Amino acid sequence: MSYLSPLLNRHGAVQAGGLDAGVAAHYGDPNREQRLLAGYNGKPGTAVVDLSHRGVVTVTGPDRLSWLNTLSSQSLSNLAPKIGTELLLLSIQGRIEFDARVVDDGETAWLIVEAEEAAPLAAWLTSMKFMLRVEIADVTADWAVLGSVVEVPEWESLLVWTDPWPNIGTGGYSYAAIEEDKHPGLERPWHEYLVPAAQLESTVGDRPLAGAWAAEALRIAAWRPRRGAETDDKTIPHELDLLRTAVHLAKGCYKGQETVARVHNLGHPPRRLVFLQLDGSQHTIPAPGSEVFAGDRKVGVVTSVAQHYEMGPIALALIKRTVDPEADLTVDDAGEKYVAAQELIVATDAGQVVGRASGFLRAPR
Repeated sequence: MSYLSPLLNRHGAVQAGGLDAGVAAHYGDPNREQRLLAGYNGKPGTAVVDLSHRGVVTVTGPDRLSWLNTLSSQSLSNLAPKIGTELLLLSIQGRIEFDARVVDDGETAWLIVEAEEAAPLAAWLTSMKFMLRVEIADVTADWAVLGSVVEVPEWESLLVWTDPWPNIGTGGYSYAAIEEDKHPGLERPWHEYLVPAAQLESTVGDRPLAGAWAAEALRIAAWRPRRGAETDDKTIPHELDLLRTAVHLAKGCYKGQETVARVHNLGHPPRRLVFLQLDGSQHTIPAPGSEVFAGDRKVGVVTSVAQHYEMGPIALALIKRTVDPEADLTVDDAGEKYVAAQELIVATDAGQVVGRASGFLRAPR
């Protein structure tokens, strides 16, 4: 049976669809919920987001971090307790198969994933266990997740994953086309709290709730890619600027490393993530999956879209790397067209770092 959050019983709750099915899209006033989540007029955010549909997988045992280190794109062997990071599990061709938020409590590594990823991730990890001292469990039914822009003092006893985005991690690399201190992700710190499922309602208490639409609008504005939205079966990390938080370029071998290194050092990603400011005069927004055109030429697809409480309609799209960054684009949603101004996320010359002048893209630390 499909999951339904008990918080859908709250007044005004309207269930979301797609990746967020099972939790509320909003509770009656999406714009107000965004303001309460983000904070406004100099006040910090007070609302939290029900993410209890997320999948949760645990890995316990003394070999857990060194083992995950050998499998993934991230360096985890020396991960300190309660420090959030992100890992990718890639195919041989370097394509993203799993994207997990990771936090370790000193005894257990907790992997937070999209709802449909938990069971296949747990099964794949179990198949890779061999003789190592690790135990894998899909604990999605027992644990819920709550999201917040601010740290919640009342929840200090809970384990929390703090998003490293957009800060460049050790061994990471920025493909962004702007200076790091101007990255919009800095305006959206993000925390995901692990809560026993039976205590979800009591943990929220009377704190204001914001729906998934509010969280998505802030994520899109922060240029933060999401597995299942910005990814398809061909996506490589470079296209989404994920080398900054999810890839360690100087660690040991892992599946897909050869492609990561080859594109980074000698090639260019075939596509690039772009932020779109959409024409808001139509009072509607296109659906994810809508085609993106430069003139008469199809150049990509919209991956995520939202109505932002300050900027109006915004979107993320994955387009061909060679598209002119100054070109106005058109989004076509089954014949309804929207003019879109693009804002670079991934630079058009991203990659091919061997022998190039330094100083534009940010090198590993």
